[in-house]
Amino acid sequence: MSGINRQITLDSKHIAKHLPDTPQMRRLLNKGRAAHVFNNEATMNQVAQAIIEDGEFTGKIRGYDRYGLFFVESIGYRVDPDGSHLSLYYGEIKVDAENRYHATPRSRFSQE
Repeated sequence: MSGINRQITLDSKHIAKHLPDTPQMRRLLNKGRAAHVFNNEATMNQVAQAIIEDGEFTGKIRGYDRYGLFFVESIGYRVDPDGSHLSLYYGEIKVDAENRYHATPRSRFSQE
């Protein structure tokens, strides 16, 4: 069975860190961490909808139920603190214990 077959609600507090050129994204870089960002907000919304409809459950990892889906075209990129970029083709939705979710672009599915 694919898709997310339960009622979930968008957790908006995580959106800004996954969009380009936001203060939240820059904060991650300033802390020496990489930022995984979508190409734009429309792409983020399209990816989330596709995962809700057709994503595969990949397990419960670090307290979140995770669902993901690979895409043919790049959905975003990882930017490192040194400014280097890596195109991303995998989208993931993380759902917490209260059924709140947010989408993240990734290079592959999360592992322990």
